[in-house]
Amino acid sequence: MITTIVDANRQDLLDACFAIRTSIFVEEQGVPAEEEFDAYDALDSEARHILLYVDGVPAASSRLRVVENVAKLERICVMLDFRKHGLGRILIDKLEQMALDQGLEKAKLHAQVQASGFYERLGYTAASDVFLEDGIPHLLMIKKLK
Repeated sequence: MITTIVDANRQDLLDACFAIRTSIFVEEQGVPAEEEFDAYDALDSEARHILLYVDGVPAASSRLRVVENVAKLERICVMLDFRKHGLGRILIDKLEQMALDQGLEKAKLHAQVQASGFYERLGYTAASDVFLEDGIPHLLMIKKLK
């Protein structure tokens, strides 16, 4: 299994990210498309999107924004056929490195409760009570990067 991560800095790459997010968040989890996609889903937005390929096939994506000098990891998703192969960890490692490269010292994310154990294993700690986002229970989780 050969994995490659690229910046989704062209429309075709960004569209591949959107296709993954549509499959997972909209179709699999029932999030309305109008809530899944926002102003940060454009090439000229402040968000940086990344796309992970497995053997040349788009398999996972995520994005990074800086909010109040904190890296905000968002839209982290892995296609069903590629789960349980460590791709989520690869995405998080890449996002954290991108944050460190920008001089950021802290990361945060909104973790679906069912995935919070995964993030805990990567060093994130819960920093909120459970809240609903797009009808799905989430936790705010944070991590000191350095």
